[in-house]
Amino acid sequence: MSMKKLTAGLLATTMLVSTAASAQDVTLTIESWRNDDLTLWQDVIIPAFEAENPGITVQFTPSAPAEYNAVLNSKLDAGSAGDLITCRPFDASLALYEAGHLTDLSDLDAMSNFSPVAQSAWQTDDGSATFCMPMASVIHGFIYNAEAFAELGLEEPTTVDEFFAVLDAIEEDGNYIPMAMGTADQWEAATMGYNNIGPNYWRGEEGRLALIAGEQRLTDPEWVGPLEQLARWGDYLGRGFEAQTYPDSQNLFTLGRAAIYPAGSWEITGFNAQADFAMGAFAPPVPNAGDECYISDHTDIAIGLNAASPNAEAARTFLNWVGSPEFASIYANALPGFFPLSDAEVTLEDPLAQEMISWRGDCNSSIRSTYQILSRGTPNLENETWNASTQVIRGAETPADAAARLQEGLASWYEPQQ
Repeated sequence: MSMKKLTAGLLATTMLVSTAASAQDVTLTIESWRNDDLTLWQDVIIPAFEAENPGITVQFTPSAPAEYNAVLNSKLDAGSAGDLITCRPFDASLALYEAGHLTDLSDLDAMSNFSPVAQSAWQTDDGSATFCMPMASVIHGFIYNAEAFAELGLEEPTTVDEFFAVLDAIEEDGNYIPMAMGTADQWEAATMGYNNIGPNYWRGEEGRLALIAGEQRLTDPEWVGPLEQLARWGDYLGRGFEAQTYPDSQNLFTLGRAAIYPAGSWEITGFNAQADFAMGAFAPPVPNAGDECYISDHTDIAIGLNAASPNAEAARTFLNWVGSPEFASIYANALPGFFPLSDAEVTLEDPLAQEMISWRGDCNSSIRSTYQILSRGTPNLENETWNASTQVIRGAETPADAAARLQEGLASWYEPQQ
């Protein structure tokens, strides 16, 4: 072989190796609103993925939560958004998919690890496309001061009657506010009140889907029932609860002044840091002994593929990993109270988080009733439910009147309810 041919062959081989190397060395960028868990991604999640996938580098580049939607939309329009898009549930992400910014991920192998309920927050209305890989949910229930319960000889209630007997005992003792929740910010009344206890009345997904289909009304007993329970809460929330803000309620509980806190599981990390007493948790009590139980296991966060990403193959590799049991275990233990949505069995190190996730084994999971489809019009059912729940707790509106107002508002724009 001549020197000229040898040189040409070596040059061709070098170019092949160089091309192969450059094809493998990919940097993926993640857009997110969760800037509070930046170090978790940098120190734990990304190193675990990169160790298993040499040649793919991942950068987590969050925006401020309140600015995320505007910043993301601006980047997408300019063509400068990252490869991976962290997805809020339901309409905000659906709009991105319908605008062509997110890719259908239904064919990813890891998607089979998620139930229809887990996928529902990131699907088209007809369920034909799932455009974000589910990551985590939050679970609702009640967190309580275990030392106060022991002091008063109280046990976790399992029925509504037992629940109010516990509240009465705490009220009678007088050393604790029975329950820490205010109505100044309104959203807590619906989120930690109505949609916390409600699934036990409307039978979770059965009732939620029936409402969407127009087969049930907000004036039906299943939907008035939780409002009737909320009407009794005002007697146990302490003096001045009407002006009490969300941070006020958190402080009352963590300072040991209130015995029970109607909760979302996202409180766990903060409560662990601030409370100096042992805590427990119980699921929303059922209306009658022997009833099936239902919990609000609400889809919260997912991650999708930017349709304009030049690194789609590497991004799909990452998304399949996000759907794996390994990711579920890492994320759930690093952020107690944000629970894996996959079918993988995960053991959590935090006892409060483990208690709440264990309810999935005993109860049926559902999501907040107002989040899918029903809050697209005006009046917005989610915001109206905040107000109705608040008014009922304050005693300013009867449960029946509040339900009628909600139904009238929904029927004014939503055809299946007309």
